[in-house]
Amino acid sequence: MPVTHRLIFLLLILLSLIAPFLVYPVFLMKVMCFALFARALNLLLGFGGLMSFGHAAYFGGSAYVAAHVAKVWETTPEVAILLGTLSATVLGLAIGSLAIRRQGIYFAMVTLAFAQMVFFGAVQFPFTGGEDGIQNVPRGDLFGLFSLRSDFSLYFVVLAISLGGLLAIYRIIHSPFGQILKAIRENEARAVSLGYRVNHYKLIVFVLSATLAGLAGATKTIVFQLASLTDVHWSMSCEAVLMTLIGGMGTVFGPVVGAAVIVTMQNYLASLGAWVTVIQGCIFVISVLLFREGIVGLIAKVLRRPL
Repeated sequence: MPVTHRLIFLLLILLSLIAPFLVYPVFLMKVMCFALFARALNLLLGFGGLMSFGHAAYFGGSAYVAAHVAKVWETTPEVAILLGTLSATVLGLAIGSLAIRRQGIYFAMVTLAFAQMVFFGAVQFPFTGGEDGIQNVPRGDLFGLFSLRSDFSLYFVVLAISLGGLLAIYRIIHSPFGQILKAIRENEARAVSLGYRVNHYKLIVFVLSATLAGLAGATKTIVFQLASLTDVHWSMSCEAVLMTLIGGMGTVFGPVVGAAVIVTMQNYLASLGAWVTVIQGCIFVISVLLFREGIVGLIAKVLRRPL
């Protein structure tokens, strides 16, 4: 790991340890959950070159499973998160097996179509609670020993999950597997000519991305004690795309910055109502026109070092 990246990781850890004493912990946990969600999409889009408009299916589907398991089955939170994540993995494998047969805009539309099917299921299935969703999900006790009812104690669990996800993604993209993904992204035809099973690698990164998105969704459910239709709506996928592009597509730390920017806007500009969406749209247009690399991508370009 380059010295620059080690310093950034160290700085993130130090800031994360200090932050709950200065900022509302629930807000910070929301940022971390959505940062993990954006990083999951960035793994697929930024490094795999596959645009997905259906990641809300894994984020929201996992949220519903985790909520049902925690509330109805009365399991501990780590079991609920694990089963929610596993459900996202299975769903990602099923959808990915079909979606990778198409490329470009057709791939994106297929993922969106499947996500809408999941949304329809969330409306119709009895266990999802319909338009009411699953509310009052218990946080429970971690491993049956440590109570997570306190926002402060839950914060450090979410922090561990978020940092673990970041390290996992960092390891993936800097492994030989990650280098093959970049080769496929840059020139798929050449990767095929070199003998790589392109669809095999696409499916693997698709499933990994869905799994991490599911982990984010399940964790968010425990934090907010709620799984709702918002989690599986197509707009949730668009938010992840926006976070990735604002922060810097194809960068390691870009989605973290993008998620922090978007979540901060949503929280502190909530009094403006629907105008928040307009402001987000303006920021997106400005980003595309002035710095297409995103915030972190622009910084990396200036420093001439990958971030």
